[in-house]
Amino acid sequence: MSIKKLSFSILIIALLFTSCEKNFMLFHSKSEWLTGYFEALKNYDDIYAVSYWNENFDNTNLKVNSSEKSLKTFNEFVGSNDFISDCSFKNNKLIPVSGKKYFAAFPDFCGEEDCVSEIRITDFEKLIDKKTAWAYFSNNWYNNIVFPYDEVNTIINTGRIPFIRMMARSEFEEYRIDPIWNLREIINGKHDDALTSWFEGAKDIDEYLLVEFGTEMNGYWFSWNGKYYGSGTKNKYGDPDYPDGPEIFRDAYRHIIDICNEVGAENITWFFHFDVNSDPDEDWNDPVLYYPGDNYIDWLGVSTYGPFQRGDRYNDLRPEDLLEKAHEKFIEISKNKPYAILEFGVTEL
Repeated sequence: MSIKKLSFSILIIALLFTSCEKNFMLFHSKSEWLTGYFEALKNYDDIYAVSYWNENFDNTNLKVNSSEKSLKTFNEFVGSNDFISDCSFKNNKLIPVSGKKYFAAFPDFCGEEDCVSEIRITDFEKLIDKKTAWAYFSNNWYNNIVFPYDEVNTIINTGRIPFIRMMARSEFEEYRIDPIWNLREIINGKHDDALTSWFEGAKDIDEYLLVEFGTEMNGYWFSWNGKYYGSGTKNKYGDPDYPDGPEIFRDAYRHIIDICNEVGAENITWFFHFDVNSDPDEDWNDPVLYYPGDNYIDWLGVSTYGPFQRGDRYNDLRPEDLLEKAHEKFIEISKNKPYAILEFGVTEL
């Protein structure tokens, strides 16, 4: 075969593969991704909760009603009796229900994640024709650490359980350390009075609360990631054999829960919430290293998002792969705690 003919043949083959890849990509849809996710979820009996992030942030199309087909698929799965809406508690702690999964959501409490209202909760539930077990929202600290009485009472009045994300941020700029809130200062007790007041408020509510601190700590989009506290260095804080970044987060979280226990806010169930993909993807940034320990945490949770933008590669974020990776990390962190999908979502593909 001549060089020209060989080159032409290679070009044709390359074009065919490119065409196949494009057609393959176009074949997949949000509906199919959701189907794959819920089908894969059936393989994990020890994942006892799943919570959808229903918001179109950063030009995404995550909302369940982004298309009629996607909404229909979503409703068909969550409408199953396998997903339950009533939470069970024992000794003031949320407990798993064998053979079932709690279904919950962030029902679009706006871009700041704290615009809590009954109408946002009920509108979402009407859309999916199912009650949610809890409503998930952010308690942004801004300039002060203040217990979110209004938001919590609003959720309680709907008959749902409040799930509070304690977010140590004064602004919404990502990928940099926060100008006000510093984890070292939490450890050193600078904010003990404010945190004590926060937990006194939680105790006074006298209702069950679900709480997490430092959402997705293994992603450096948030200012509490270890990148901003020494990354993998081991000689600037604490244990000389432990990476400083995760160790500082771990100790800050422990300090917060210690204050909670001193106040006697026994109505709180504590979650540890990581992202399935660490960024940066380095050994020191492993969620295992951030974990406060079984004596502090009641549940493990994870974020497992699919593609955010139309055109993102489906095969890079296949639901079965995300769930397998998340489950392996759950087991690595602790075999003694119940597991939850605290955030998941996917755009229209």
